[in-house]
Amino acid sequence: MNANELSTRHCQPRKGKEHALQAPEIAKLLQQLPGWSLDDDGRAIVKDFTFKDFHHTLGFINAVGYMANHEDHHPDLEAGYGHCRILWSTHDVGGLSLNDFICAARVEALLAR
Repeated sequence: MNANELSTRHCQPRKGKEHALQAPEIAKLLQQLPGWSLDDDGRAIVKDFTFKDFHHTLGFINAVGYMANHEDHHPDLEAGYGHCRILWSTHDVGGLSLNDFICAARVEALLAR
């Protein structure tokens, strides 16, 4: 599944370890999302974004927030002047699920517009 296909999918309720992705699946999906990587403990995917000013950073955060609310899947965000870091994980599975990759692909699609 490529990033474009991921970005057209929608999140589904995923609870329980049976929905957690395993390392081979994670590696394959990460190949479809340039710039995204595993965080230090391997339980989230992360990417840093830069913008020319706070106004553009905040616009990006608002767009991501709107999408996240629509998908009912919410990231951790760290932001400041001209930058934002997004971390996706699925707390209900104790790691990564397909929802995290769907949302990361949707973030990329937002920026491609």
